[in-house]
Amino acid sequence: MVIVKAKVKELTKEFGDYSVASDFSEKLDEKVKALIKEACERANANSRKTVMARDL
Repeated sequence: MVIVKAKVKELTKEFGDYSVASDFSEKLDEKVKALIKEACERANANSRKTVMARDL
């Protein structure tokens, strides 16, 4: 798991009194991993070993 469930819950409290379903964290983790993979692929396509913000 890439994300920290406690931090997700903490952040949702900043937007209101929300609860976080268990499957939300799992799905968010999948999306974050996909974004990281895409960023790595972009860095590789640009002959870099450093993943940068612009790769997102």
